[in-house]
Amino acid sequence: MLLTSLVTTSAAVAATGSRREKTALVAQALARADTEERRLVAFYLAGRLPQRRTGLGWRSLRDLPEPEPDSAASLTVADVDAAFEAMAQLSGTGSAAARSAAATTLFGAATATEQTWLRAVVLGEVRQGASDAVLAEALAAASGRPLAAVRRAAMLAGGVPAVVGAAFVDALDTIGLEVGRPILPMLASSAADLPAAWAKLDRPTVAVDTKLDGIRIQVHRRDDEVTIATRSLDDITDRLPEVVAAVRALPVERVVLDGEALLLDADRRPKPFQETAARTAQHRADEGVRVAPYFFDLLHRDGHDLLDLPARERWRQLAEVVPEQLLVPRWQGVDLTEAADFADAALAAGHEGVVLKDPDAPYAAGRRGAAWIKVKPVHTLDLVVLAVERGSGRRRGWLSNLHLGARDGDGFVMLGKTFKGMTDAMLTWQTERFRELETADDGWVVTVRPEQVVEIAFDGVQRSSRYEGGVALRFARVVRYRHDKSAAEADTLQTVQAYL
Repeated sequence: MLLTSLVTTSAAVAATGSRREKTALVAQALARADTEERRLVAFYLAGRLPQRRTGLGWRSLRDLPEPEPDSAASLTVADVDAAFEAMAQLSGTGSAAARSAAATTLFGAATATEQTWLRAVVLGEVRQGASDAVLAEALAAASGRPLAAVRRAAMLAGGVPAVVGAAFVDALDTIGLEVGRPILPMLASSAADLPAAWAKLDRPTVAVDTKLDGIRIQVHRRDDEVTIATRSLDDITDRLPEVVAAVRALPVERVVLDGEALLLDADRRPKPFQETAARTAQHRADEGVRVAPYFFDLLHRDGHDLLDLPARERWRQLAEVVPEQLLVPRWQGVDLTEAADFADAALAAGHEGVVLKDPDAPYAAGRRGAAWIKVKPVHTLDLVVLAVERGSGRRRGWLSNLHLGARDGDGFVMLGKTFKGMTDAMLTWQTERFRELETADDGWVVTVRPEQVVEIAFDGVQRSSRYEGGVALRFARVVRYRHDKSAAEADTLQTVQAYL
């Protein structure tokens, strides 16, 4: 399949607001793709690369070669995959220069439209509304297989692209949980506060887990072989030898566990998330700095898959396998007041919040349903927009990604970016507003006068060498624009640093 055909489909998917039309467009692309291309087409129409890391970033894509004319489109999806795979394999001395040369070759063979799409997919900025749910529905339609079968196979295989081939040869039922192969994790929806979550769950008995501020881990053990995967299914086994040792000590031969890993201080209080993230990003343990694993679910035990069992039964077996000191603290009961006391204690202990769970629910891998509901305090800051980036995909034609700054003396320092929380009406308004404030435009980033204040919700603050202020916001999203505040009334860097 020519890349230009796929890019045209991507643009059509982005242009429609109808989920049914999106699904039909993706299904048509999957159906007309060659057998060996279908997996790649699924990845690309989901806005992702099969290669988790290519080594390319926005800086390396600032100066692209002159594009080919549209009439000269010749790249195929296989060409693109081969180029990115070669880049992903580069390492060591000279790899940066080799990667830059490879990127120049690839982008130089692309048309202007293809270049725009390739840049967006590399940076994770393809905004077309083709979610994993749409991709699953499209695969079911294109292959003629039941949607439920596609969803379950995708959960167990690590995503929809992994089961495209099986769907087209009617082999979905051969895909099951395989110890050593990570599955998509079950996810939690959100509620504003504990009473809202309690009402939303609407169960006679409720479980409340402490929400640890660490990294999600899924641990597989087959005899002495242990594999640790992140929420995004990246393998980080070699970075967490202490977790490997803890799981090898369990009284089982085969097991799959779901949990969190985090750093604790001398008083066993959680350290800031960025310290855990920095430590788990390393490929070896620092002496004296150890990551503690905590588990909250059991998915497989010595030859028996537990996914379809009620949570209470999985938890009972979890307690038989994992010692208490490695279990996530959990309360179960029927009284909201007692649940609130437990949640308050979790926050007082330095944790992020709580997760309410239905004790009767199966493990819905890869789904964000109503059986798990997270509750955590929401922080907000009034910040100033310093610049804004052009939108891509569905947001093409709008100014979208905000550069956020806090007051620092007589100026402002950047804290990060966000494109989340924006309605179409907000995008339309801010595009006009920031063109009025424009001071420079490099073709991608529009620099603006620091006048517009925006209220930003965020989950926390972490140290960062990427920005001048030395801090960055976690999971920032727009709440509203503050037309009642001037930039002089925006929050200061000192206020932001207080959240560390």
